[in-house]
Amino acid sequence: MEELYDQYRALLFTLAYQLTGSAADAEDAVQDVFFKACDVHPERLGEPKAYLCKMVTNRCLDLQKSARRRREVYVGPWLPEPLRTPEADTLEAVVRRDLLSYAMLVLLERLTPTERAVFVLREALGFDYPEIAELLGKRETNCRMLMSRARSKMGISEEEPVAAEAVELEWVSRFLTSLEQGNVDHVLSLLSEDVMLVTDGGGKVIAATGPIQTRDKMARILAGAFEGIKPQGSLHSEFAPLNGETGIVLRSGDETVAAIFLQRRRGKFDRIYVVRNPDKLNRV
Repeated sequence: MEELYDQYRALLFTLAYQLTGSAADAEDAVQDVFFKACDVHPERLGEPKAYLCKMVTNRCLDLQKSARRRREVYVGPWLPEPLRTPEADTLEAVVRRDLLSYAMLVLLERLTPTERAVFVLREALGFDYPEIAELLGKRETNCRMLMSRARSKMGISEEEPVAAEAVELEWVSRFLTSLEQGNVDHVLSLLSEDVMLVTDGGGKVIAATGPIQTRDKMARILAGAFEGIKPQGSLHSEFAPLNGETGIVLRSGDETVAAIFLQRRRGKFDRIYVVRNPDKLNRV
């Protein structure tokens, strides 16, 4: 079992994290599955990858039910927990290869747990439809329908690729410099007409209680945010590899106070996600 754990831990964590949006829940799911797998007869583990993925998927479907109830009373928008993904040869680096973009994780919240499972298994981990059908105990045609429905809910056409437009370090640097200098006009020049800002404070720190979709208001909020979120001392910003992309981490002293994700479309930033809930910043 130790050999299986070493071989499949990264894959199972990647699957569980994208099914739940929570690294903590993903770790718990993987640990639970391997604990239960110790009691499984070796003959049933003839195809360990498929068997373990099925166990993790079922465990995460159960977790999603309770998570949805918790999010009904969550204060403000709920965003996935950020995950640091360095390039080094570590578990995180292995996970990075099969991660959907952060913006895609946000869109996954629109789906039912089963639709989400089909989408992640297909688009993130590359499973074929017959394999997905076997894992979920459904017909292949049903899985294809669930996938089509998922894409529709997420606003992604059948022909449109899932991979998000890459945001180069230069673009993130320009954005960050404009914020640090309070240059509202330059911040505006980087934003699309239909840009949206979503902040997640979880009711524990100052954050907007709903999405902000007015460009001028958003630019001024962002440009003034560096003063507004200083708990103590000076605020320090840095680039960081988060969820397989370049993110921005804000720190005040030794405390991490925010993780920022930028999504670009047609040369402009159209989605900005700011995670401020301290419970979600432990892995940043």
